[in-house]
Amino acid sequence: MQVSGTDTRFPLAAVLRAAILPLLVLASLLVLRRLGIDTDLDGIRRWVAARGAWSDLAFVALYALTVLAALPGMVMTLAGGVLFGSLEGVVLVSIGSALGASLAFWLARGLAREAVQNWLGGNRHFQRLDRWTDERGAVVVALTRLFPVIPFNILNFAFGLTRVRFGIYLLWTWLCMLPGTVVYVVGVDAILLGRSEGQVPWPLVWVAAGALLLLLGLLPWARRCLRRHRAGED
Repeated sequence: MQVSGTDTRFPLAAVLRAAILPLLVLASLLVLRRLGIDTDLDGIRRWVAARGAWSDLAFVALYALTVLAALPGMVMTLAGGVLFGSLEGVVLVSIGSALGASLAFWLARGLAREAVQNWLGGNRHFQRLDRWTDERGAVVVALTRLFPVIPFNILNFAFGLTRVRFGIYLLWTWLCMLPGTVVYVVGVDAILLGRSEGQVPWPLVWVAAGALLLLLGLLPWARRCLRRHRAGED
């Protein structure tokens, strides 16, 4: 298939912009490896601690870079609990993950949305997904963030290729990732405190357990939403 600047289906400029996206992802990965941290928990801890008074900002930037590199965010989330404890860890992980998710979203929308639209615009499955994210963006984002069948970092780019509004995407991404963030950050902090103090830090355990129960309690709502979607109901 020919791709040219006059091709109405596959404009060359759109294709070239889309090609920049994987290069940026690769560049982010290379930067992380150059720093010697990648997804190694000890390496992350040493690098952030070495930033001194700037450790908070360094952690947030590092988290966002990890998201752009499409690396698993779990290690960074756990590092937030190890480095900063429960309260500060939850705040910084939330900021870093939301920032990274926002950057990935805008990169995908600005660089690749047009090419994907030209490529799949006539596909009825893509049209249905595109329309659904436009009309029911809050539900789609909430479901995929609460129960991430598709990895978090892949979803960030994928949502940028749809018509979901950015404000809805960001709000529900942050809100629905918060319970999971609390579970992991507070959980790892509780484990470390328990080991160092020789006793169970029950307040932290109850907070982590409460966040986990909240996630489990949302399962019936998720099932109802999926059933309504499959039935084509509002």
